[in-house]
Amino acid sequence: MEEEIEELQNHSEDKAYILEKVAEQGKRLEFASPALQDDEEVVRTAITQDGEALEFASDRLKDNKELVAKAIESAPWTAFYASERLKDDKELILASVEKYGQTLYYASEALRDDEEVVKVAVRNKGLILKYASLRLRNNKEIAKIAITQDKRAYHFLSQELKADEELKELAQ
Repeated sequence: MEEEIEELQNHSEDKAYILEKVAEQGKRLEFASPALQDDEEVVRTAITQDGEALEFASDRLKDNKELVAKAIESAPWTAFYASERLKDDKELILASVEKYGQTLYYASEALRDDEEVVKVAVRNKGLILKYASLRLRNNKEIAKIAITQDKRAYHFLSQELKADEELKELAQ
């Protein structure tokens, strides 16, 4: 393993070499030079092999919607690595929360207050209701979805909804 890392580091600026290596194992992008971590072809190859390679892409490419969407396809939690601008992109965040509800935690405040995004997220992981806006934590329809998915979501409801008999019953 150490020999492989040393070899990668010794060739970190060799695009052909790095392309070959990230095509085999995307996360080898970590050992590419900053210039190659900012090379769209290299990053696309790495992400196609393993969406988690997005972690090692340049900040500029973490702001590339197409590349981030590609990473999210195979590793939905990688929305965490997206730029702040893309964490406010409803289409990308929906694609992620559909498979990985926890992404709501990383979504912009605006999307934490978006009914559609929050419904999809709590369908996948009820406890993520904790990170929805206060307004949506007081939404009975969303509360039902969250509690149905995970009874513990009841603890994150607004005080008003915690007093609702139907929701109390559902949480039992």
